Amino acid sequence: MGNRRRVAERRKTKPAVIGGMIAVVVVGAGAGAYALYGGGAAADDGARAASDQKAKVKTGPLSPSEVTTTARAFLTAWQSGKVPQAAAATDDAAAARALLTGYGKDARIKDVTLTPGRPTGAKVPFSVKATVSYKGTEKPLAYDSALTVVRRTSDGKPLVDWHSAVVHPDLQDGDELVTGEAGTPPVKALDRDGGELTKRKYASIGPVLDGLREKYGKEAGGKAGIELRVVRGKAAKAKDLSDKTLLELSEGTPGTVKTTLDPRLQAAAEQQVAKKARSSVVVMRASTGEILAAANASPGFNTAFQGSLAPGSTMKVITASMLIEKGLASADKKHPCPKYFTYGHWKFQNDDKFEIKNGTFKASFARSCNTAFISQAPKLKDDDLTKQAQQVFGLGMNNWAIGVPSFDGAVPVQSAAQMGASLIGQGGVRMNPLNMASVSATVKSGTFRQPYLVSPDVDGRKLATAPRRMSAGTLSQLRELMAYTAAAGTAAEAMAGVGGDVGAKTGSAEVDGQKKPNGWFTAYRGDLAAAGVVQQGGHGGSTAGPIVAALLKMGD
Repeated sequence: MGNRRRVAERRKTKPAVIGGMIAVVVVGAGAGAYALYGGGAAADDGARAASDQKAKVKTGPLSPSEVTTTARAFLTAWQSGKVPQAAAATDDAAAARALLTGYGKDARIKDVTLTPGRPTGAKVPFSVKATVSYKGTEKPLAYDSALTVVRRTSDGKPLVDWHSAVVHPDLQDGDELVTGEAGTPPVKALDRDGGELTKRKYASIGPVLDGLREKYGKEAGGKAGIELRVVRGKAAKAKDLSDKTLLELSEGTPGTVKTTLDPRLQAAAEQQVAKKARSSVVVMRASTGEILAAANASPGFNTAFQGSLAPGSTMKVITASMLIEKGLASADKKHPCPKYFTYGHWKFQNDDKFEIKNGTFKASFARSCNTAFISQAPKLKDDDLTKQAQQVFGLGMNNWAIGVPSFDGAVPVQSAAQMGASLIGQGGVRMNPLNMASVSATVKSGTFRQPYLVSPDVDGRKLATAPRRMSAGTLSQLRELMAYTAAAGTAAEAMAGVGGDVGAKTGSAEVDGQKKPNGWFTAYRGDLAAAGVVQQGGHGGSTAGPIVAALLKMGD
C-alpha cells in the first residue's frame, strides 16, 4: 500500500568493532565531517559548558562546536540502541522515544550504522546503513537523512530539532515505520493499451501507482508480500498522502488494474514537465472524462491531481460564465476595464496597470483584465461564484472518485475584498491542473463529466455530476471568448500552430513570499482538454502554455 518507491540499497564495508564499540569511519580528509566517537576540542568545550554552573544562558547562533557535539550525542545514542539518551538529545523527547523505539521493534531494523557528513550551518546530513529482518528474511537498507540543531530558549541548550523526518526523510510527523506482511497486495497498473505503467518508463507515475494499490490492491486478485513501509498518521492522511513502501523483503503477487492513461501522451507529458522545474500537467478527453496523461516535474507529490493552488486568471473562465448568465457581461458588448477598481477597501489593478477604453468584454477576457471582473463584484452575492463552480463545473463538492486520491478544487463563500479576489482566481480559490483541465473540458463538451483514471465499470463506483448545464447562449459566448484568447489574446503565442477547434485561457497567481507568480494555462483542442501550472514560473502564457500546447498538438 502507498508509495512503492524502494529505498536504494548500498553495500559498504562494515564498521570495525573495537572493544565491543562501533567505530564509525568518515571518508574524505578535509571534508569537515566528524566521527561519532572521539574527544577533542568539541567534546572538551561541551564538558566545560556543562560543568560551569554559573554560566549565563546562551543565546544567538549556534557555534560549529555546539552543532557537532549535539549531533554526535544524538547519532551515537541512536546507533548504540540507547533510545532514552538519543531522545533526551532532542527538543521533543516523548515523540523521539516513541519513533526510535518503533524503529527497532516495529520496523525490525537492526545493525544500524550512522555516518555524518559535512554540517551546513546548523544542519547535519548523515547516511544510514542497516538491516531489515523479518521471520528469517533479511535485506540491507540504506538511505540519507539530516538533522538540524536548535537552541532551547529556556536554558540555551543545543538540541536536535525533532521531526519524524530525522529518522527517515519520507516520514511526516505522526507517521510510523512498520515491517511485516503488507496489508494491501501490490498491483500491476496498465495503460489503456495494456502496457505496464512503471516508474522506469514514466518518472512521475509513483504517486499514481501508490494510489492504485491502496484503492484496488485488495480487490485486484493479488497477494501481499513482506515490506518495510511508512504507515501514515492523521496529519499525513489529512493531506491525502498514501502509505509508502520503502523496502520489499519479499515480493507479493500483483493484481491487475487498467487505467485510462494513453502511453503516447503520458510519455510526451513526462518529457514536457522535465523541461520546466515545478511544473505539472493533465490531459483528458472532454467527451468522456478519461484522463489520458498526468505528469509532474517533482515526482514526490502528485500536484497534478492533489495540488491546492490559486489558479489566477484561468478562474475567469468560470467567472465569465457566471457574469454572462446573469446578464452582467456579453462577449461583444462594451465592458469597463479601468486601471484600478476598489472593492472591500482593496485597490485592485491590472498587470502593468493597463486599461482598455471603450473595449468589449471579449477584449477584456482575451487580455485578462482583472478590473473588468472585479468591477462586477458589487452586483454579486457572496455565494454566486461558489454556486457557479459547484453547479455548472462540478468543483468544490469533495465528491470526485477518479480512482486515486485527488483534490476536487475549492471555491469558498467569501465577502468584500476576498470575494472580489476570488473572481480572478485569488482569495480562497484553490485548484490543480486536473480541476482546470476539467473546466476546459466542460466548456468544450457543454457539460461537466467527472474526470477518471480508472473506469467506474471496474468497481461500480458512482461518478460525480453537476446539477445543471450552462444555457446554449452562455456556452456559445464562452467558447467565443476562449477561441479569441487562443487566436489574439494572451494565449496566442503558446497556441500558435495548434489548429482546429481551439480555446484557451492564461493565468498568473501571486503567492506571498514568491518573487514570481505561478503560471497557469488551460485549453482545449478538438476532444482534448488540458491544463498545466509552473510554480514560481511567471506568466502562464510563456511557462505552462508551451507545455499544454505541445500536448494538444498531438491530436485527439
